[in-house]
Formats: sequence, C-alpha cells, structure tokens
Amino acid sequence: MSAATGGAPAGTAPAAQGIDPRGPRFGAAITAVLLLVVLALGLSGASLAAGGLLAVLVAIFAWGAFAGIRRHPWGALYKAVVAPRLAPPTDREDPAAPTFAQLVGFIITGIGLVLHLLGVPGALVVAAGMAFVAAFLNAVFDYCLGCQLYVLLVRAGLIRPRRAVA
Repeated sequence: MSAATGGAPAGTAPAAQGIDPRGPRFGAAITAVLLLVVLALGLSGASLAAGGLLAVLVAIFAWGAFAGIRRHPWGALYKAVVAPRLAPPTDREDPAAPTFAQLVGFIITGIGLVLHLLGVPGALVVAAGMAFVAAFLNAVFDYCLGCQLYVLLVRAGLIRPRRAVA
C-alpha cells in the first residue's frame, strides 16, 4: 500500500493491475521543478513566459486527468527511461487516485491561468504556488494531496471509485 493513496478504497483495482507508485512521484518531481520556474518567472515580471509555461502544465494536467495516469507524458518517460534501471516495484497502486489528483492540478492551474489571462494580479503566482506545494509534497514526501482528497470523497460517498478494466 502506497502512502500516496492512504489505502485503496473498496472496489478499486487489484494490486496486479495497479501502477508503479514511483511513476507519479517522478512526474510530481518534474512538475514541481517546472512550477518553481513558473513562480520565478511570475515573480520576476516575466508574465508572458510564466503564462506560457503554466499553459503547458495545464495541458499536461489535462492529459493526465482525461487520458488517465497510465497515459501521462511523465509516466511514459518514467516507464521508458527510469523504470528499466530500477528493481520491480514491491507494491502497486490503484491509478484512480493519482488520475483524480491530475484533475485537481488541472482545475487549480487552469483557474489560475484563466484569471491571469483576464488580468487578475497575482492569480498565476498563487495558482502555481498551490500546485507547487502539492507536487513538492508528493515528490519529496510521497504525500499526494489530490489522492487524499480522492479517498475522502470516496469514503464520504460523493464519488464512486473507478473499477479497473482487466
């Protein structure tokens, strides 16, 4: 069981069908670095560059949220370059929670980008800062805020857990 999901909710994917939990952490590390660049650009007044990079990150979050974490670009990079150099994972994780976390990242960064484009001062920096904190926690401490939110919403009965397709 990975710390990222806080335990798999009932009705989720069996371990054999899950994902390597190190993949989303690897992706979170890349995302955190890119969000830090967005923050630096935004705070230094290079708002066009910051907005452009944030738009790319919004698209990447959308890719992970709507195509699924298994098709995420950072996951593909992890599978092709990093995973072959590591021992096989000792456990697997249900992909539903990390996919939901991508949706949360998409919403937060998407709202920040839209508000930035509408001229709201500081919206880009605040949204990038919030997303950076979440990505940093996942990358460094294996604590996925979006995954925890997913588990809470499933337990509260507000969303249904996805069933894995064999």
